[in-house]
Amino acid sequence: MDPIARERLFGFRHAFDSPVTFWITIAVIAALLIASVIIWYLHARGRTSDKLHDELVKRVVSWAVMTPLLLGPVLLGAAWTILAVAILSVLCYREFARATGFFRYRSLSIVVVLGIIATTFAIADHWYGFFVAIPPLTIVLLAMVAILRDEPRGYTQRVGLGVIGFLLFGYCLGHLGYMANDADFRPIVMLIILTVELNDVFAYIAGKTFGHRKITPQTSPNKTLGGALGALVLTTTLVSTVGHFVFAGSGVDTAVKLIGLGLIVSVAGQFGDLMVSSIKRDIGIKDMGASIPGHGGLLDRFDSMLLVAPAVFHYIAFFRGFGLDQPTRIFTGGG
Repeated sequence: MDPIARERLFGFRHAFDSPVTFWITIAVIAALLIASVIIWYLHARGRTSDKLHDELVKRVVSWAVMTPLLLGPVLLGAAWTILAVAILSVLCYREFARATGFFRYRSLSIVVVLGIIATTFAIADHWYGFFVAIPPLTIVLLAMVAILRDEPRGYTQRVGLGVIGFLLFGYCLGHLGYMANDADFRPIVMLIILTVELNDVFAYIAGKTFGHRKITPQTSPNKTLGGALGALVLTTTLVSTVGHFVFAGSGVDTAVKLIGLGLIVSVAGQFGDLMVSSIKRDIGIKDMGASIPGHGGLLDRFDSMLLVAPAVFHYIAFFRGFGLDQPTRIFTGGG
């Protein structure tokens, strides 16, 4: 293996080479500590009920557990980042398959998982040609395998669920993993994770403060126009500000392009949330799972990332590319 590729994949000694990576890590830890103190203080002063206090504690504890699981792989190296995204993809797909009943079609479910595995290999190999070929190949395989049941009734639904499951949880999320092929992937991936999650927080706070008009009452009754606009302004400002340091000296580092990046993160994040809400309303459930106390399932927590990852990937790639100076086809040796 090329020494440059080995260092990017497994080298953790350069985890904090970028000041942005260091300060994002410090900011996240500080935010958790400050939130814990505020929750304790409000409860001690009688400002929160026992029920609300317990709910807030659950959320903070969940974030305290998720934070090292999210940031740890990024700091350890590209290989761990790619593996973490692959595991997240499989777990999110599992929740989707169980919620929709798609898990009953085992042969099709196996095809989806194989597609996720193939996507992960293409990412780790830094083989972009294979990466873009996997979706049509997986769809072709789903269409063929579904015929073998010899059950024309429900064929469209079975194939459609399989295609949606793979594209959203295998391929869309896979774009986040592919960013790890860039030499400066750590601050980029951390910026996306941080701002996507804060976009939800901004929408919630702005909605509680200014929100009156519902935008999609049938899909997500708590979503308001004030919350959406507040998140749009705050997230765009945050992405533009931090992004200036992340992309300093690159083709992305102009005011207009950074604002565009911020708008994409906020808009795609909110639509990702609404998309999963639409799926849940369609099948008549409140949460996709119960694996994260105070949040629901993994898919309930990371739904905003589904549309952000591919949109941001191709936006940034258009102006500066990803991993253009890195060895390609690391394992297959065709680069």
